[in-house]
Amino acid sequence: MQEEEATDKARELYDEIKISFGMVPNFFKAQAALDPEWAAANWNRVKVIMLKEGALDRKTKEIIAMVVSLLNHCQYCHLAHKTMARMCGAKEEELQEAVKVLELFQSFTAIVDSLEVPCDVMS
Repeated sequence: MQEEEATDKARELYDEIKISFGMVPNFFKAQAALDPEWAAANWNRVKVIMLKEGALDRKTKEIIAMVVSLLNHCQYCHLAHKTMARMCGAKEEELQEAVKVLELFQSFTAIVDSLEVPCDVMS
């Protein structure tokens, strides 16, 4: 649902998102077009997990989200979180290193699983 078409709950949601992001991502527009309450519920999750101060800073959270998006093969999410990470101060070297860590452990997972290696560390 485009911003000019939004009414009531969707309009309220869009206004709140714009305060945080300066724009309304298509991700939320697509959800709001189907169900503004669903979009609002997901926005609340973003506020609690990504925007709220916590043990991890926002840049780190965005880098993690970028890596998970790569794992999930979601180009939209990958590009969105890569952009947000940059906006939060991530340098290109940090983003590239995160991708290298992802690739390393994807390959290690394939090796350890194919060899059925038992874990030698117990928590």
